[in-house]
This record gives sequence, C-alpha cells and structure tokens, in this order.
Amino acid sequence: MSHASLTDKRPSSLRGATLPKWFPWAVAAGSVAAGLGISAAAGLDSSIQWALIAAALFVLGSYGISARVEGGRQAKDRTATSLVWVAFIIAVIPLASLVWETVKRGVKVLDGYFLTHSMGIVADTEPGGGIYHAILGTLEQVGLATLMSVPIGVLTAIYLVEYGRGKLAKAVTFFVDVMTGIPSIVAGLFILSVWILMLNMGPSGFAGSLALSILMIPVVVRSTEEMLKLVPNELREASLALGVPKWRTILKVVLPTSLGGITTGVMLAIARITGETAPVLLLVWVTNFINANPFQDPQASLPMYIYLQYANSGGSGAAYDRAWAAALTLIAFIMILNLVARGIARWKAPKTGR
Repeated sequence: MSHASLTDKRPSSLRGATLPKWFPWAVAAGSVAAGLGISAAAGLDSSIQWALIAAALFVLGSYGISARVEGGRQAKDRTATSLVWVAFIIAVIPLASLVWETVKRGVKVLDGYFLTHSMGIVADTEPGGGIYHAILGTLEQVGLATLMSVPIGVLTAIYLVEYGRGKLAKAVTFFVDVMTGIPSIVAGLFILSVWILMLNMGPSGFAGSLALSILMIPVVVRSTEEMLKLVPNELREASLALGVPKWRTILKVVLPTSLGGITTGVMLAIARITGETAPVLLLVWVTNFINANPFQDPQASLPMYIYLQYANSGGSGAAYDRAWAAALTLIAFIMILNLVARGIARWKAPKTGR
C-alpha cells in the first residue's frame, strides 16, 4: 500500500480537534433556551418539565457535537461527565429549595426572644412564645444518648478491630449491621415495652435517650471501626516491639492516631439522631413548660415542637411561623455539628511536610 493511500484514509483534522473549555457552558445555555422554547410552544406550565427537557438536550447535545468534532471516545467521556453534572444538579436543587424555603419562612419570628422563652401559657393560636424548653430538652436527650453510646460504640469497635476473632466477632458484626437498619419507631417501641410498661418508669427525656442511643451505637461502631482500620499496622508493631502492652498501644498509639476520624463519626451520629421524632413521641411526650430534669416527667424537644406547632396551625398563623422557625433552628444546629466535625477532622489530620 502506497504512502498516498494511507494519507487519504487519515481522519480529517476537524475530527481530531479539541472543543474549547467553554463548550459545556455554551451547550448548557443553548439547552436551557431550547427547553424554555419547547415548553412554551407545547404549553407546559411546570418548571420541572422544561428542566428535564433541557437536561436531556444538554446530554444529547454534548454527545452529538463532541462525536462530530472530537471522536467517539471523547464523546462518551463528555456524556458521562454531563450525566454526572445533571445528577448533581437534580440532587442539589431540592436541597437548596428546602433550605431557602426554611430560611424564608423561619426568619419571621426567629429572634432572641424566641430562643430564650418557652411556650408556657401561650396558646398555639396566639403570637409569642419560644423554643427554649424544646432546645433544652433536645440538648439533654441527645447529650445523654451520646454519653451512653460513644463508650459502648468505641469499645465495641476496638474489640472488633484489635481483638475480635471467631464466632463472637462475627456475631457482633452481624448484629451491628442489623441495628444499623432498625427503624427509629422499632427502637422506641422496644424501650416503651421495657422501660415504661415493664418497669413502670414513666415518660421522661432519659427514656427517649435510651432509644436514641440504640440508633446511635451502630453508627459510632461502624465509623470508629473504619478509622481504626486505617491506622498502619507498622505503628502497632513498633510499639509492641518495644515491649508496650497491647492495651497501652491501643490507648497511646491507635486511638490518638484515629481520633479525628472517630470524632467526626460521633458528630455525624449525633446529627443523625437529633431530628428523630418517633422515639420522642412514644417515650418523652411533650410539654409547653421548661423541664430541666430529663429523668422525670415529660420533656419537650425540637422535633416534637415542630410537629405539634404545624399540626395545630392549620397551615397558617403564629403556630405555623413558629414551626418554620424551629425547623430553621434545628437545621442550623445540625449544620453546626457537621462544621465542627469537619473542623476537628482537619485539625487532627496528619500534617505532611512540604
């Protein structure tokens, strides 16, 4: 075969070209414009419909133009990237809409008075009142659950990673996996049958903490177990080679090395149980007055406060505004916990030299 024939069969220079960096943005803008045009022509009123049309046009347009200019392999890569971006936007839009709606409605009554006063004798239909009693109850219930769950979860994880062998370790791992998927209402019913019905202890914040600890323990165990597995075995072996007992190696070497990750897991577990409503409804009940004793009598909490205020509001009025303000407070509390967890993880992360 001659050199001339090989030259004739080469792909064109256009097919081997590379699209500019602004190409995805241009396709996205064109897809949005085309989606709006198609929706207007078809008489579609829903913004979700034109957004889905625009997303489909974005993926198809990215693939078609890239295949024409860059070739099939690059077109497939751009298609995968486009699908990732579309999935990301689909996931972010509801979250951003939720946060925006909560902020917009919650700031109406969220002020210092709202945070430092309880409902007391304020009726649900009357303006005024606050969430101090609910904040106090939530902090005490979550705090007690954390005090019970963290030692049990961390010690269980240490056993599974450092000591666990044989059938007992497999059984513990199995039951931890089962507990991870237990619905919160089941944990509440278990504590209700044992603590309130069998032992006749009555509703209290501590009863709710017992159910919350059941939900928190498997999260702490799993996160701590993964962090302990990341500690290099060389550190353990070096300590043991110096004659240090194993328990002291775990205490002085393994745990400090993984402390940042363990703390992050604990914070995330706390955030997971803070918004639980079912155990509180069954075990803690509710009160409009301040109860600083979590071991006696019903106690308020933010999730129950939000539920009751919305249920009694009829979709409008002072109780409706208080429900949104309490929801904004709960979201802010969980967000602060996540930020603290990220800060601790970065602070405790191993420093690498330049």
